[in-house]
Amino acid sequence: MPLIRSMRNIGHRSVDTIWRIGFAARFFVLILLNSGMSFRRFHLTVRELFFTGVMSLIIILVAGLFVGVVLGLQGYETLKSYGSESALGTLVALSLVRELGPVLAALLFASRAGSAMTAEIGLMKATEQIAAMEMMAVNPIARVVAPRFWAGVISMPLLAAMFSAVGVFGGYLVGVVFIGVDEGSFWSQMQSSVDFQHDIMNGVLKSFVFGVAVTVISLFEGFDAPPTAEGVSGATTRTVVQSSVVVLLLDVVLTAIMFRGI
Repeated sequence: MPLIRSMRNIGHRSVDTIWRIGFAARFFVLILLNSGMSFRRFHLTVRELFFTGVMSLIIILVAGLFVGVVLGLQGYETLKSYGSESALGTLVALSLVRELGPVLAALLFASRAGSAMTAEIGLMKATEQIAAMEMMAVNPIARVVAPRFWAGVISMPLLAAMFSAVGVFGGYLVGVVFIGVDEGSFWSQMQSSVDFQHDIMNGVLKSFVFGVAVTVISLFEGFDAPPTAEGVSGATTRTVVQSSVVVLLLDVVLTAIMFRGI
């Protein structure tokens, strides 16, 4: 009996997981089909851009600066043992543009903006604002969800770029200003080593994919949250956990495709 009960529980969870994945895919298609209002009434998207993008700037810039400083310190100590201190700029820039910038910015975006979107839509559902829109023949996907989706997709690459730029400045600050690495070598080797198409554009593509994934997860969890305080709380927690796991998984796949020729 315990074995049968365990197998039954595994089956129920598997079916529920497959159902949720299918529902999320359908939800994503509905967002795309109902995105016309996001562009016809662009002020709705602009307002959400401020909420998801501008309001996330502080944590993005502060984290980017600190990550750049740590990369500068750690990279200098590593390169010093090989007599290659002048390559510090290359190390910092490639680490940020290819990997750390898009990934860390996406994780911070999920923690700050993603959880906020989930909580906001979950509370709208709990207070029956979504149901009221449907009663007034207003499509909640077009009016509430789609503007937030496009705001997240637009914000994520910009935030990742700012994260990388501030990180490079942090590496310059600790490497050139405090440690004394030659400034000309720092910038010249960075410029000669970082390729626009192979490095920068791949990083932008990563951040775009992360933005789509994190935003869809955040909106779906909020829209699907049970209309209770506990339900909204659980949906917010799931948003952060699932977004973090999906970002790291997508990073492995995209890195393998982009930089390994798979």
